[in-house]
Amino acid sequence: MSSEGNGASADFLLELEAVIRSRAEAAPQESYTARLLGEGIQRVAQKFGEESVELALAAAAGDPRAVRAEAADVLYHLLVLLEGAGVSLAEVLEELRSRR
Repeated sequence: MSSEGNGASADFLLELEAVIRSRAEAAPQESYTARLLGEGIQRVAQKFGEESVELALAAAAGDPRAVRAEAADVLYHLLVLLEGAGVSLAEVLEELRSRR
């Protein structure tokens, strides 16, 4: 199993968060992110839940390829959910650090 260093991974997630934030301002017909956020926080939360269940099912099925794909969907939709809720990834990371 290969992985980037923690800093590089966190940097990528912060970059993705910035892309999501910028797309939130785009026209809904031009951006899935804008369209999803435009549907409201309840829809964003529902979509996050759906993706989370798909990840759990892929893991239970023992399918590493599906786990990777679904985990990517979960991370993306988590960042969209955080954007919709007005919470930054930095705040979540700080919360995690405080629990160590």
